[in-house]
Amino acid sequence: MLADASRLHIAIQKSGRLSELSRALLRDAGFRIQSGKNELTARVENFPADLMLVRDDDIPTFVADGVCELGIVGGNVLREFELGESEARCEIIAQLGFGRCTLKLAAPETAPWKGIESLKGARIATSYPHIVQHFLDERQIAATVVKMSGAVELAPRLQIAPFICDLVSTGATLDANGLRALETVFESEAVLIQAGAPIAAAKQEQVANLLRRIDGVTATKESKYIMLNAPGEALAAISALLPGAEAPTILPLHQRPGHFAVHAVCQESVFWETLQKLKANGASAILVLPIEKMMM
Repeated sequence: MLADASRLHIAIQKSGRLSELSRALLRDAGFRIQSGKNELTARVENFPADLMLVRDDDIPTFVADGVCELGIVGGNVLREFELGESEARCEIIAQLGFGRCTLKLAAPETAPWKGIESLKGARIATSYPHIVQHFLDERQIAATVVKMSGAVELAPRLQIAPFICDLVSTGATLDANGLRALETVFESEAVLIQAGAPIAAAKQEQVANLLRRIDGVTATKESKYIMLNAPGEALAAISALLPGAEAPTILPLHQRPGHFAVHAVCQESVFWETLQKLKANGASAILVLPIEKMMM
C-alpha cells in the first residue's frame, strides 16, 4: 500500500506487548481498523489515517524522520532512542496509561549488594545501553555496559555479566532465573508521540481530532459517575470525599426540603472504602456507574 499524503500515518508495534493494547485503544476511540496484522499497513475505515505496523524500536525513527506523523511506543524505547540522538526529534503528546513496566537492575539472589556503589567496575548486561549508561553517568559510577538484544536474564548464568538491567512487569522472569531486583532505573508506560518538526497544516486538525478521542478514552479508564442523596449539612464533607471530582452537580430533591442529589464524575478509582465513608457522612442511595465515553 502506497502512503497517501492526505492521510495521517500512525506507527504502532506490529506484534508483541503493545500491539494489541495499541489497537484496543484505537478501537475504543471509535476507529474501525481493517485487518492487516501480518501486513506492513492497516487502513482506518472511518478516519483519514493508516497504521504502519513496525518493530517497536523503529517507531521513534519513523516518527522522527517524518515517515509517520504519530506513533504509539513504550516510554523506555523512546528514551533509549532519544539518548542515542544528538538532539530530540520526537515529543510526547499523551501518556496512554497502559503498558506500564519498570527497567530495573538485578543480580543473582546470592550476589552481595551494598547499594549503587556495588556497580563500580562491574559489567551490566542490558538491551537499553543508553539508558543504563545515562543512569551510571548521573551517579558518577564507572561500570561496563554490555549490550544484549535478548535473553538478558541469562547473562549472570553464562558469566557474561554479574548484573543485568531489564524490563520488569510482574517479576516472574527474574524469579524463574534466580534473580532479585535491586534498583529502579526507569519507569515506563506507552506514550503517543509526534515529530518535533511541524505537521502540515492540512493534517493538524486530524491530529487534534484523534488526540481528543484518545484523551476521551484514557480519561474514562478509571473514571466513574457517582450519584447519591445527602442532607444539606453533609454536602461539604461528602464533596471532599469524592475522589478526583472537581465540582459536583448539586440539585434539590423534590418534596424533601434540605436534601439534595449529588452527581459527580470521579477521575480516580472509587473503592468500597470510599463508599463506606460517604455512607458514614450521611450519603444514601449511592450509585456508581461506568463511563463509556467522555470528551473534556
